[in-house]
Amino acid sequence: MALKKINTVLTAAFILFILWFGAEFILSPETTAPGFGLPSRPSGDGGGFLVVKGIRDVVLALVLGVLLVTGHRRALGWVLLVEALAAYGDMTTVLAHHGSVATAFGVHGLTATLMVVNGLLVLRETRKVASVPAIPAPQPA
Repeated sequence: MALKKINTVLTAAFILFILWFGAEFILSPETTAPGFGLPSRPSGDGGGFLVVKGIRDVVLALVLGVLLVTGHRRALGWVLLVEALAAYGDMTTVLAHHGSVATAFGVHGLTATLMVVNGLLVLRETRKVASVPAIPAPQPA
């Protein structure tokens, strides 16, 4: 039961973090963009891509939230694993565009890895243990 509580708290923290980060990109992309780790903000009309990133993050968080609230814990574990790919993708994007290595690994890579750990813990919590058939105890003769 303790593992379930820990997993719930970790998942809720991810949901809140991703929602907050996504909302920041939607509401004030110009001030949030430097924290993403890329060396420069998109110029001209490119700022819309930051809002798209924010919308993506909000949707990812809402998917996790729905699974958590509805109790679909096994699906929650798998979705945490899959959604970690978005954070690994962000890390790779920052590195490929000569952004901050510290932010790439310290924010995106760490977030992705913690999501993988959380997902694996949820899957462990929900795994089905094969039942061993009962063998009758030998009776004295």
